[in-house]
Amino acid sequence: MKRHWCSQWRLFVGGVACAAGLSFFALATTARTAEASPGSSVVVARLGDETFKLFRYRPRECSELSLLLVFHGHGRDASSYRDRSREIAEKACFVVYAPLFDQVRFPNWRYQRGGIVHRGEVLSENVWTVNLVSDLTRWIRREERRPDMPAVLFGHSAGAQFLSRVAAYAMPDNVVGIVLANASTYVFPLGQVEAPYGFGGLFEGDELTARLRSYLEAPITIFLGTEDTDEEDPLLVQSQEAMSQGSNRRQRGEHAFEAATLLSKDLGWKMNWKLVYAKGVGHDSVGMLDAPEALDVFGVEKSLPQPAGN
Repeated sequence: MKRHWCSQWRLFVGGVACAAGLSFFALATTARTAEASPGSSVVVARLGDETFKLFRYRPRECSELSLLLVFHGHGRDASSYRDRSREIAEKACFVVYAPLFDQVRFPNWRYQRGGIVHRGEVLSENVWTVNLVSDLTRWIRREERRPDMPAVLFGHSAGAQFLSRVAAYAMPDNVVGIVLANASTYVFPLGQVEAPYGFGGLFEGDELTARLRSYLEAPITIFLGTEDTDEEDPLLVQSQEAMSQGSNRRQRGEHAFEAATLLSKDLGWKMNWKLVYAKGVGHDSVGMLDAPEALDVFGVEKSLPQPAGN
């Protein structure tokens, strides 16, 4: 039987994430139902007024599954992101769901930037796109018959931009890891920077303090390709707010991590963020998921030689 990824994530979130009976991270051991056959499939989720096509992959040799929710990039190729995640799913015993955020309903301001601000105006919190991730995870857990199923969220490029806003403004329950791979912009943990690039204009006083503290405590991994440094990439966001974060994606991820580290040290707050590099990889979701460093990011134990006869 494969060893579950959670044994590795517990090192990241303080040793309690997987302790059976001690928290909501405890893993149920339900058997796979007959209709939950392994392999690729497509399902449709109806969430209030929104309908989502979800591209699913269920690994073949796991009896105990956790959720990997994958968010596609600018190309809106959710099915490809599902397929690129299959190897990780098999190694770490994840069931993969990749929702499609189509361009018509979810243009950049609603997807990459989270639906927080439109044409300079902060929208009502109840219409923010980031809130849909909690709805999606609840729907998937019902579909899987696992109401407490722990989840890891992964986004690359545009998907990482979106998840940065999710982590900052609308963190779902029972998420034990958020992987932001090669994002073009981030939410910096700063009250003086306007949303959706900081917390300004959304919260103030004690609520701002609580939100910033929760953001630093979120189990975020900023996952950067060492070669994602092209300052002329046509898909690199070039707005004034983006350029203030750095001149390329690698710099922006490093600067976001540095800002969180400084705030944590200045105020004595706990910080659960990690910074991991995929060596030799540029702006390439396939390269990021196939990189040796991805095994550590997703908590996969490297294979060890087995004694003869085992």
